[in-house]
Amino acid sequence: MINTSDQQQSTGRGPAGSTVRVAVVDDHESVRLGLKAACLDAGYDFVLAAASATELVAGLTGKECDVVVLDLSLGDGSTVTDNVKLAQATGAAVLIHSIADRVASVREALAAGAAGVIPKSSATQTVIAAIATVARGEVLNNLEWATAIDADSDFAKAQLGRRERDVLHLYASGLPLKRVAEQLGIANSTAREYLDRIRVKYIEIGRPAPTKVDLLRRAVEDGILPGLDPDGSDGH
Repeated sequence: MINTSDQQQSTGRGPAGSTVRVAVVDDHESVRLGLKAACLDAGYDFVLAAASATELVAGLTGKECDVVVLDLSLGDGSTVTDNVKLAQATGAAVLIHSIADRVASVREALAAGAAGVIPKSSATQTVIAAIATVARGEVLNNLEWATAIDADSDFAKAQLGRRERDVLHLYASGLPLKRVAEQLGIANSTAREYLDRIRVKYIEIGRPAPTKVDLLRRAVEDGILPGLDPDGSDGH
């Protein structure tokens, strides 16, 4: 996970050195103009500014975009989920630009697939860095994201099936995957599929677990394994 405070200054480059293409959806003209100026100053390719998600879709016809910076609350009566889905349908990642106290709406946006949230009170450089993070396909990890997840324990937990929980329990406890498969009476390839599925589910809720140690922490956090001494949790 990426913390915006650790971002290097953006060079306007995205994946494979390509120029980051950005669009903005906000029903306040001053915000649209400010973000456009900041993106151009950072060397990004500014594609479009729109006042609504439907206007965005229409304006992007035939154009490609890497990141859509989306206002959380638009004045056209549209829903957060619909706006995120419309923006995603353009092929772009969605970065929510939000007033930080709207935790329920932030949760809704993250559940709909937004890549992260950045407060409207953030410094311009922080917003630009967040756009770069999202453009690279990385998860944006900051206080606003964490607050939205922590406010809803159901949202925070990966929705794992019974067999997925069994695999995670055994694997995170320290068993090699082959032994996990043997204990559960399944093929090694099936155990691997379960493990891959578990990792995907944690990525989807903004809690990636690329290593076995990360999976151990997730299992403890979600009550699948009993709590461990923090000083000893990295010993697996």
